[in-house]
Amino acid sequence: MLKIVQGEVYDPINGIDGEKRDICIEGGKIVAEVEGAPTIDASGMVVMPGGVDIHSHIAGSKVNTGRKMRPEDHRGDVVPRTNVTRSGVGYTVPSTFTTGYRYAALGYTTVMEAAVPPLTAKHAHEELNDIPLLDKASFPLMGNNYFVLKYIATGEFQKVKAFVAWLLQATKGYAIKIVNPGGVDTWKWGKNIESLDEKANTFDVTPRQILTTLARVQEDLGLPHPIHVHCNNLGVPGNYETTLKTMEAVEGRRIHITHAQFNSYGGESWARFRSKAPEIATYVNDHPNVTIDVGQVIFGEATTMTADGPWQYRLHQLTGHKWVNSDVEMETGAGIVPYRFSKRNSVNAIQWAIGLELLLLIEDPWRVFLTTDHPNGGPFYFYPQIIKLLMSQDARLEMLESVHKWARTRTSLKELGREYSLYEIAIITRAGTAKALGLKEKGHLGVGADADIAIYPKLDDPEAMFSRPRYVIKGGEVIVEDGKVVKDGLGKTFFVEPAYDEAIEGEIREDFEKYYTVTFENYPVQLEHYLPRHEVIPCG
Repeated sequence: MLKIVQGEVYDPINGIDGEKRDICIEGGKIVAEVEGAPTIDASGMVVMPGGVDIHSHIAGSKVNTGRKMRPEDHRGDVVPRTNVTRSGVGYTVPSTFTTGYRYAALGYTTVMEAAVPPLTAKHAHEELNDIPLLDKASFPLMGNNYFVLKYIATGEFQKVKAFVAWLLQATKGYAIKIVNPGGVDTWKWGKNIESLDEKANTFDVTPRQILTTLARVQEDLGLPHPIHVHCNNLGVPGNYETTLKTMEAVEGRRIHITHAQFNSYGGESWARFRSKAPEIATYVNDHPNVTIDVGQVIFGEATTMTADGPWQYRLHQLTGHKWVNSDVEMETGAGIVPYRFSKRNSVNAIQWAIGLELLLLIEDPWRVFLTTDHPNGGPFYFYPQIIKLLMSQDARLEMLESVHKWARTRTSLKELGREYSLYEIAIITRAGTAKALGLKEKGHLGVGADADIAIYPKLDDPEAMFSRPRYVIKGGEVIVEDGKVVKDGLGKTFFVEPAYDEAIEGEIREDFEKYYTVTFENYPVQLEHYLPRHEVIPCG
């Protein structure tokens, strides 16, 4: 039991905007009242739900490969868990333990691993289990899967639907992830796709068909989160047109566009590169079926990693940096390139401005969320810096003056006077992300919610405030106090179990045994071995 008293509470799901409220906890849940409980005096402090990160890369085969590629990146990785706030400055792909401690030390309690090849789901779950203090879920990659493309090509929607449901159960996944639909399949032959109506290589299928079919599957299965889409032509000048067409393609069905900053580019070349964030924001403002996260750029070191193999090859060619590219049999691909975002680089400066433009121009904070696409745009532990830039126009303008002039002349950032409130910050980092994920017991402080709570000192400097919470509570227990992790422990993993026609197992077995290097029986993730702590989120 625990009682938090006299705090200034920001709980947008329940419409609480800075009111003095007491929060009562019992059995790991928030309750209406408790008697005789220990008390935390939160006078002069801000109380919010624990943070919920909708898109990050924290576990799995490509994350581990990123660690191997960057031995120079691990300074400070092995640190006393009681001093995490001073550890790890300078690294981008931290260990599992450091990931958990660093997120918790910022007030985050739930994080989504946003791209898992189904074939390596067992490995990803082992790493997720190893991350302390956080609840997690994973998004299996489906936009270039052999069976998805095969059944779309033959027009057998029910088989697509059954296969997706089976795959979610087999991988213990949470949502449908789509990366460069059709393009990663085409990359197996050294090519890419540049338009929504260009045909993929293995089957006679277009990105538009992949998007519309999987959006319909998500709707029919009642999955809690919409299709989670990494658009075609990521990172390419002029790609905003592809992004607009992608959002239009689903015809009003729910869609989440991830790291949208990387898909909001104008210009016919890098020399003419410019922001098209206003066009993307206008579309989102006018279409309530769309949510996005931004993938905000942070100046400094990053490690780019994505299933979009062709883009990673292009980035390697642009930079000359070391590079890994791999093909995951029957399912997807991956690429990794270390990168450094520089204030003096004209393109990087515009990229930095575009993420902020999206956050400031999209009017409804329930449909735009704070991410860095960790570690692609930069490490997650810079979230407090971004929050400061959103809450202070002066801080934005000061930083804008320090970067390449193209950020001032080729974006609208200098003209944007909007300043986020604490209530809106609570939405884009907690309430909105939990709602978009369909996690009904996360992101709020109402009765019945998980007792995941962050208590921040109320300071004039938002970056300092959100960098060091006074307390972080997970499942009703204090896990961080004054920036120090004071209690260890392992969180749980969420997944969905949509019903499916079991005949699909017989349908796919012949091709599966013919082409995969693992047997059909060994492919699924076994709960008893890989998910000792889990919770099934209902569909529908």
